Amino acid sequence: MEKDDGPSMEDQLELVARAFVDHYYYLFDNNRPSLSSLYHQTSLLTFEGQKIQGTENIASKLSQLPFQHCKHFISTMDCQSSPCAGGIIVFVSGSLQLQGEEHQLRFSQMFQLIPTQQGSFFVQNDIFRLNYG
Repeated sequence: MEKDDGPSMEDQLELVARAFVDHYYYLFDNNRPSLSSLYHQTSLLTFEGQKIQGTENIASKLSQLPFQHCKHFISTMDCQSSPCAGGIIVFVSGSLQLQGEEHQLRFSQMFQLIPTQQGSFFVQNDIFRLNYG
């Protein structure tokens, strides 16, 4: 009989990344102000080419987007371990539906997650782009 050592490191990365993605987009769609808890003072968001740094500035940018309600639909999620302090890089593609709009918008988003001393993760880097054409 083979010994089962539980999920592989790759499986664990995938589980953490999936849980983060589900949590992030749930908060974005349902309670956007609470996204600030996922960022740190050193966090950097690049949103459609605009660079924003720090928890308060990122929270302000996300709360001032020109729409109140949207729904994200995730098509793909890829993740890799990052040698940077045991981090995880997560790449997401999908679409989002704005309230009152007929067509969905395609997007791509990349996160670099860094572990905290409390055993969770925060978003160090976040790059978001709409995909046109």
